[in-house]
Amino acid sequence: MKQLIALTSAIALALAGCGSSSSSAATAAAFTAAASAAAAEAAETTAAAAEQSEVIVFAAASMTETLNQIKETYEAENPGVTLTFNFDSSGTLKTQIQEGADCDLFISAGQKQMNQLDITASSDVNTDGLDFVDPDTRVNLLENKITLAVPEGNPKGIESFDQLADLLKNGDVLMAIGNSDVPVGQYTQKILAYYGLDETTLANEGKITYGTNVKEVTTQISEASVDCGVIYETDAYSAGLTTVDSATPEMCGQVIYPAAVLKTARNPDGAKKLLDYLQTDEAMKVFESVGFSAVTAE
Repeated sequence: MKQLIALTSAIALALAGCGSSSSSAATAAAFTAAASAAAAEAAETTAAAAEQSEVIVFAAASMTETLNQIKETYEAENPGVTLTFNFDSSGTLKTQIQEGADCDLFISAGQKQMNQLDITASSDVNTDGLDFVDPDTRVNLLENKITLAVPEGNPKGIESFDQLADLLKNGDVLMAIGNSDVPVGQYTQKILAYYGLDETTLANEGKITYGTNVKEVTTQISEASVDCGVIYETDAYSAGLTTVDSATPEMCGQVIYPAAVLKTARNPDGAKKLLDYLQTDEAMKVFESVGFSAVTAE
């Protein structure tokens, strides 16, 4: 409306001043200025609308396949909305958020990385007093499982975590695990501790190789560059890998994926709407198709 009023005024001036060249020149300049202002305001409006239609999601790498599938359905059901994903290890995503990256919704593969951004969490975990998470939106979205996966043909005949523990102590085996700053690596560390195995010793003996996120570990197993690896059930399913055992909660705890809208979100309303959708039966069917499940009571 403002643009229309400005343009109308400029045209009126042009008509009134058509009798003199000097007034015509002034009118033309006024018309040009009004048009430029209208165009600038329209551009700002368009940019603001685009910002409100985009929801930026930082999510654990293990959610790549499911969230990309959900993206197609969600965008089709919500015309004009665009979901933009950044997939990586939860530790890397946490650091990016801390350093100021644009993010509306954060979905971590572990509670630790979410707690490190949540001012309501224990100061023993949130040691820097970071205040990025909107605690009113935080939910435990999904549960996964930690599995022992092997390459095609299972050359070393590995059948269980119990057997693997013996091989790591006494045999010739190479296992891929996640780095210590990513959830899948932290769960694996708990499994090693459960069996009384020292990670540093095993690494020095050349029995462990690392990945910066679960997808890198999965790739090492798929390419048979290792004898086995510890990954999520969902990644094993997506990669078509054989799993020979699953870790119990006693071995590594529950594998919970918390999600929350951030206080720094540019589009908090869009993020909240998406998070609500991710908890629906429709979205859960997609998650369950690869091995995720609703969170069970501890």
